Amino acid sequence: MTLLGALAAVAPGTPLREGLDRILQASMGALVVVGDGPEVLNICSGGFLLDAAFSPQRLSELAKMDGAIILAADASRVARANVHLVPNPNVPTSETGTRHRTAERVARSIPVPVVCVSEDQEVIAVYVNGDKHPLEPIPRLLNRANQALSTLERYKNRLDNVSGALSALEIEDLVTVRDVVSVLQRTEMVRRIAEEIDGYIIELGVDGRLVRLQLEELMGGVEDDRRLVLRDYFHEEAAWHLEEALTSLAELGTDDLLDLKAVATMLHLPEGPVDLDTSLAPRGFRLLSKVPRLSENVVADIVERFGSLQKVLRASETDIDDVKGVDQARARAIKEGLARLAEASILDRYS
Repeated sequence: MTLLGALAAVAPGTPLREGLDRILQASMGALVVVGDGPEVLNICSGGFLLDAAFSPQRLSELAKMDGAIILAADASRVARANVHLVPNPNVPTSETGTRHRTAERVARSIPVPVVCVSEDQEVIAVYVNGDKHPLEPIPRLLNRANQALSTLERYKNRLDNVSGALSALEIEDLVTVRDVVSVLQRTEMVRRIAEEIDGYIIELGVDGRLVRLQLEELMGGVEDDRRLVLRDYFHEEAAWHLEEALTSLAELGTDDLLDLKAVATMLHLPEGPVDLDTSLAPRGFRLLSKVPRLSENVVADIVERFGSLQKVLRASETDIDDVKGVDQARARAIKEGLARLAEASILDRYS
């Protein structure tokens, strides 16, 4: 299980979190292993078999004993209690307390989440593989999530500006590499901030509903724009397809993301060294996708038929009507939709 998966299992609103909170409120400690597979049982010594349905009350009562509590992988049952865990003592640990050292060693040894409730520090910590994540109070998490939302909103406004400018430049056939990578850079920045907020939402559980609604509203269409901008301009090769370009963009380091030339390498342009002022011609995927009720397959057929956005803009209704899946009424709607987009984009650019 990943760290985010473990945080979802102990998020507010889950029975497991209620049980952990009960332990903390009673000023007790606990060591809980979420998983009862053979690899867990191999490091268990003593204790007793329960195999009872999980409840928050049972968890807090069992925590009165010194040993660890073993839960089923989905935390639906209590498998064992009062267990002495014997992980490999050679596994490195940075912790000092006995309970925390055991938790970290178990998590590093086997792929299961381990939850440690500290009675002295009054903290719940989740260990997964080599990661340790102390659970923060809900008010503090909400404050951090709201700050991140404010940052996301500012970046999204800037993205809308550069995206609108790109649309106008595409209509006027004045696009350069700099214009394209500026949009790619901004979409990736926005995506990374949203990814951080998504982590807060998972940890907030039922308390993160409003944050999720705000995030979904702000992120509407961003992922599609990111993909379509790349699809409009990247140079496809035998080992470089759209998915490779998207993955490489997501894996760029922060410093590289701030470097427009580094972002431009995602396009795999064939001209050699990157020149940000080189002119580019869009294929038309992004603007055509903004025409209402035009499916992705029809957009792909139009791009394949004409090859570039400028040729689509110059094409007559009859020419567009010749494309597979496009009848006369739809051809007219495409021409009118592109005309409205062109007018709106240019007005926004020069207003």
